[in-house]
Amino acid sequence: MEKLFLFLADGFEEIEALGTIDVLRRGGAEVKTVSIYNRREVKGAHEVMVIADSLLKEIKGEEAEVLIFPGGMPGALNLSECEPLMEMLRRHFERQKPIAAICAAPALVLGKLPLKKDIHMTCYPGFEKYLPGIQVSEEGVVVDGNIITGKGPGFALAFGLKILAYLKGSECAADEVAEGMLL
Repeated sequence: MEKLFLFLADGFEEIEALGTIDVLRRGGAEVKTVSIYNRREVKGAHEVMVIADSLLKEIKGEEAEVLIFPGGMPGALNLSECEPLMEMLRRHFERQKPIAAICAAPALVLGKLPLKKDIHMTCYPGFEKYLPGIQVSEEGVVVDGNIITGKGPGFALAFGLKILAYLKGSECAADEVAEGMLL
């Protein structure tokens, strides 16, 4: 079973993190929440406290199949300013492993990568300016190669389903989860 790491920083968008985790776990994926701090408690953008499974210093990036970055402000900015996390992301990107980001995270976090200008992504409206030259789509969820991006909170479940479909190699597993959730 592939490991997925979903990173949490104070100010994360709760529905993007928790909705994505819920969909992925329903589909049988092993998702670990990871605090970028030296504490497991992380406070969301709307004051929801979450206790992460692990601390960043406790995990090994090479063990992850997928790295997932929820948005929210200042959560996405806090993720982007965590240099050990950004180094892990760069190594993961160089190995061409799957990366998923939603809302402000495609711009603020993935925008730090040497992305090809012909890549298609989506992000929260207004954050396109952090992706100069990138083909930014109006779609809710975009998959381009090994990069999966979501537009914002309203697309959290669709985002999780696209990650699940990517992992399982087909839409079937995602369809089953969506049906069970009455989507």
